[in-house]
Amino acid sequence: MDLELYLKERRGWIDAALEARLPGPGERPGTLHRAMRHSIFAGGKRLRPILCLAAAEACGADPGIALDLAVALECLHTYTLIHDDLPCMDDDDFRRGHPTCHKVFGDGIAVLAGDALQALAFEICGEREDGGVYARELAVTSGSRHLVGGQVLDLEGESKQLSLEELRFVHLSKTAALLTTSVRFGGRAAGASEAQLEALTRFGQASGLAFQVIDDILDVTQTTEKLGKSAGKDLDSSKSTYPALLGLEASREEAHRLTREALEALAIFGDAGSALRALGNYLLERDY
Repeated sequence: MDLELYLKERRGWIDAALEARLPGPGERPGTLHRAMRHSIFAGGKRLRPILCLAAAEACGADPGIALDLAVALECLHTYTLIHDDLPCMDDDDFRRGHPTCHKVFGDGIAVLAGDALQALAFEICGEREDGGVYARELAVTSGSRHLVGGQVLDLEGESKQLSLEELRFVHLSKTAALLTTSVRFGGRAAGASEAQLEALTRFGQASGLAFQVIDDILDVTQTTEKLGKSAGKDLDSSKSTYPALLGLEASREEAHRLTREALEALAIFGDAGSALRALGNYLLERDY
């Protein structure tokens, strides 16, 4: 398949749907709505919503059936980025090649913009006839046992030497959790069987961990300009990462192993899983 064309087309669908759902910049309170839009439309690969759509396709459905859920996922993801970038968290000045929300609008508005995007994600889920199922899963994913809890563990792990098992748990709680929910949302919207949902869960967890391993590698091998965010921050903050624990070569081997595990989980989908397979390889081979 032509993955570049596939990604471009899906990003177009998602951006148009986001434009339709977010309040306009002139709607009161304008500062808040401009801050939300600043972070949503600062670029980004839209990987989580695209994975949602690809999972729906893998289960034999038109991807449009999950487009609203894809939008909700991108709103939730962007909220986490806004909050992660705050001075009291990871303290970053750039995201997706643009100044972070708090650098443009101040800390207070950035916090509230993240809060509003999180609320919008649940609003979108709740509009579906079966919205309660998605709202509950998104709440669990974004709560103390996953995204928020993982961020706490990440903060507490700074300047500490985590074990490989502890590091894996942090990233299962953060990066892998939202990737897994993304593919599960697409599968559930398509009427996936329990076996298919289990396969999507395995794919999401393994590819999410591989994504984080690659992220850690890129932090020490790429420039700020290439990444669109500050490079070298993990080293500066003495954070435990895969390269710090394993070295670069072993980290690359681990990313390949995890990707193989992710792709093996897709056997149940046959040819219908081709887009998910291509995306799994893309997550491994990306350079930003």
